[in-house]
This record gives sequence, structure tokens and C-alpha cells, in this order.
Amino acid sequence: MSRGDLVDMLRSSGALQFGEFTLASGKRSPFYVDIKRAITRPEILREIARGLAPFAKGADRIAGVELGAVPIAAAVALETGTPFIMVRKERKEHGTSKDFEGDLQRGDRLLFVEDVVTTGGTLVKAIERVRGHGAEVSDVAVVVDREEGGAAALAGIGVRVQALLTAADLLRAANASSLR
Repeated sequence: MSRGDLVDMLRSSGALQFGEFTLASGKRSPFYVDIKRAITRPEILREIARGLAPFAKGADRIAGVELGAVPIAAAVALETGTPFIMVRKERKEHGTSKDFEGDLQRGDRLLFVEDVVTTGGTLVKAIERVRGHGAEVSDVAVVVDREEGGAAALAGIGVRVQALLTAADLLRAANASSLR
């Protein structure tokens, strides 16, 4: 699948929209990405999993932070045959007080997957928590990197971000469609 094909799939599902949007951070953006809307469609989730699967080479586990990354982690696990864990945004404060669901052994190499990375704050916290359980994390594979500091924040803790699409890709697609 090419980047253009993925952009087309996101647009046709309504997950990618162009216009003027105010993000949760309060920043203005010429595009809005709601990957959760796309991943509810099996054909798009399958293509995303296929696109992210090569990044899982060498990983013992796939990891996804609740909510949006969990279906992606499950799909990549199915595509690669690699087990996955579901990482909580915050430690469970009742019952067994777990940081994650699934099996994790000390020394396991994890590939985190994510739908959209903006500042990277949620991922940094999640990675630090699983590292506290003995996991090794050096890579995150994302569907969209909004290129708003997330890659730099993750690099600050020794993690590389690899993206299927970047903000630059989305803006090129918007410009190309306006020229038609």
C-alpha cells in the first residue's frame, strides 16, 4: 500500500478531514485525523496492520496504549504472529493494580504502535512504565506523526518514531487535491 492509497482510505472513511480545526491542545490545524474512525473498518485496519508489520521484526511483543492503539496492536499481532499487551494510560488503582494486560517478561523487546502521535506525552509515560517492568523499548510505529514534537520527545528517552504518514504527507495530499 502506498502513502497515497492510505491517505485515500483515511479520507474516504472520514478519518482525515481538511479545513480549519482546533485541536485538544488549543492549536489550530489545517487537518484533523481521527484514526479510531478508520480502524473500525476491517479493510483499513488490515492495511494499517500490514503497513506497520515490518517494524515488528525482532520484537517479542507489540504494545498499544488504550484506547486507540489497542485495535492496531491486536491487528499487528495477528499479521505478525507476535503477542501483544494493552498498556493502560494510568496504573489501575484497584484490584491487581496493573499497568498493562497481557504477558510481559523482563527483557522482552516491545514495539509500541500508536494511531496518531502529536507531543508524545502519553507514549513517553507508557514506555517509562513498561520499562519499569523490565521491557526494552527502542521503537514506536505510528499511523500518523503530526510532527509537533512527539518524535523529539520520544528521542529524548531513546525511542525512534517510524510513521506510515506524516503531517507533511497529509498537507501534500491536501494541496494535490486542491489542484485538481
